[in-house]
Amino acid sequence: MSRNVLRQAKFLLSAPTIEHMPKDEGIEIAFAGRSNAGKSSALNTLTEQKSLARISKTPGRTQLINVFTIDDDRRLIDLPGYGFAQVPLEVKAKWQAALSEYLQERTSLSGVVILMDIRHPMKDVDQKMIEWAVYNHLPVLLLLTKADKLSRGEMNKQVFSVQKQVKQWSSEIRIIPFSSLKKTGCTETLAILHDWYNINLDDSLTKDEYGSS
Repeated sequence: MSRNVLRQAKFLLSAPTIEHMPKDEGIEIAFAGRSNAGKSSALNTLTEQKSLARISKTPGRTQLINVFTIDDDRRLIDLPGYGFAQVPLEVKAKWQAALSEYLQERTSLSGVVILMDIRHPMKDVDQKMIEWAVYNHLPVLLLLTKADKLSRGEMNKQVFSVQKQVKQWSSEIRIIPFSSLKKTGCTETLAILHDWYNINLDDSLTKDEYGSS
C-alpha cells in the first residue's frame, strides 16, 4: 500500500472564527459530524497518530475549528461537533455560528467528510450538512463510523439504506462503513482524500471493499 500522506498532519491552531484561521488559499478538507460520531478517533486512525485529535469521554468538548497542516498547500480541518443535546444553548449557538461562517465563506474548502454513527445515521442535522455541501458543489464523503458494532449483514443493510436516502441530493456522494477499532474502510477513505488533495502517488491505494471485520 502507498504511503499515507496524512501521516504528515500537524496541529497548527484552534480558531474561534474564520478570522483567526490561516490565509484562505490552498486545499482544505473538513471533517464534520455529531459530537458522538467518533470524529476524533477517525482522524487519529486516518493520520496514523494516537493523539492528533483529542478524544474526550464527554462528547461536545471540541468548541473550536481545529486546523492541521499536511504541507504548505494542504490542510485538514476538524469542525466543532454539532447536534449534542447536553451542550448549553449559548455555547451551541457560538459553535453553530462558527461552523456556518466557515462553511459559507471559506473558499479553500474543497471537500467535506461527514461522520455518522452507522447505528444512528441521517439525523436532521446530518441531512442539512449534506444538503448544504451538495448545494455548494462540494464533494461529499459519508463515513459510517463504529461499523464494528454491527454484523456484516446489518452493516450492509445500513449502507444500502443511506445510499437510498442520499440519492435525493446526488448520486455522487461516497459512502464508506468505517471502524477506527478494526481499520475498516481506512484504505478506501485514504484513497478518496488523497484524490481530493490532488496528491498523485506512485503506487495508488487499492480500494478496501468495506475493509476487514
